[in-house]
Amino acid sequence: MGTIEAAVAAIRLTETDLDPYITHASTRRWLTGPGLPGDSGLFTFEELRRAGVRTVADSTGDPDGRLAAELRNQLVIGGLTGPGGLETESVLLDGATGEISTTHFLHDRPDLMGRRPLAPSLERLVRFATATDELAALRGQFASYAGRFGPKAVAEASRQLLAVFKEGTGGEVPPFWKMAALIRPLSLVAGPGTLSGLALDLPARLLDQEFGRGRVARFEDVDFPATLTHEPTRRFLRETGLPENAFPFHLDTDVPLATLAEHHADDPSAELPPRAAHLIRLGDLVENNSLVIDGETGAVLNWSERQATLHPLNTDISTLGFTLWLLHRERAIDEDLDHGLTTSTRDQLAATMIQVLSTIDPTGTSTPPGRHYWTEALRDETGGVL
Repeated sequence: MGTIEAAVAAIRLTETDLDPYITHASTRRWLTGPGLPGDSGLFTFEELRRAGVRTVADSTGDPDGRLAAELRNQLVIGGLTGPGGLETESVLLDGATGEISTTHFLHDRPDLMGRRPLAPSLERLVRFATATDELAALRGQFASYAGRFGPKAVAEASRQLLAVFKEGTGGEVPPFWKMAALIRPLSLVAGPGTLSGLALDLPARLLDQEFGRGRVARFEDVDFPATLTHEPTRRFLRETGLPENAFPFHLDTDVPLATLAEHHADDPSAELPPRAAHLIRLGDLVENNSLVIDGETGAVLNWSERQATLHPLNTDISTLGFTLWLLHRERAIDEDLDHGLTTSTRDQLAATMIQVLSTIDPTGTSTPPGRHYWTEALRDETGGVL
């Protein structure tokens, strides 16, 4: 079986490991030479360490012969990693052509399994993954972006990453990489909060440019409840503001901002969380959820009226602004993809969006599974966010 030299070392196979599965000459040279990365942020190839080279048919068993013929002899070499390092899809290698694709394993319905193109070769797969990891860490070919933030940096990084993905693909960039080029650079739009006192310093007119100046509401001190004492939050609401309608969020603009206790004052039977007088309601989320902010700390939370539960939503108002901007950006991204998103690729889009959001605001990664509203909304295609 393959040699794993260290936790971060390349995974290499021997000639014996490759027989009789892999006949493609350049693929054999790559697997016995440079090998596969042991520490990619996008992929895990631990499948090779655990089980060696094996076919999809071997992995499913396929006792009834329902697996498509084109899938039977594809080789399972690893998986895509999503938020939290969990595998989301299996990575397949065609031993005869060297082409790379992905599939979702459906052990109960192998007849529904299909392939999605990922890269023309292992060499290109590794090159694409390396470029994406370098962007995330702002090193290597993307080192010049360290300390650069704003829409211009986003646009330049996106073009540079897309140029890498076009090499060797004949210009036909697979959806997974095109989404990466359009979405992953979005994390560069805002720098760390050195001036605002918040987690992020959003560019001055970012929300106005995205939603339209007349559609971003700003507040005055008279609009704030007395328990909203967190000054960076007050300043953000006065100077930057929030979009009035950024589905699934709708800002309260008809009356001065109210505490959760004031909002439910006419319903004595309402079950409210502790410190309801210190939780300021900013507006509605769908399905009877309220977006609230802790007036003392500035933390942004999701109050579920139906379940009477309070869960973290964003670190603060700045990362909330980024989240709303990111979700709205997805609509333009869909157009850039020529409306090419399908049910089978939306899961990849959702995973990419969640990863970008988690790099800016780790709230979702520290919240129990199923309790972070933005993460669940992105995963739920029927929720309308995507």
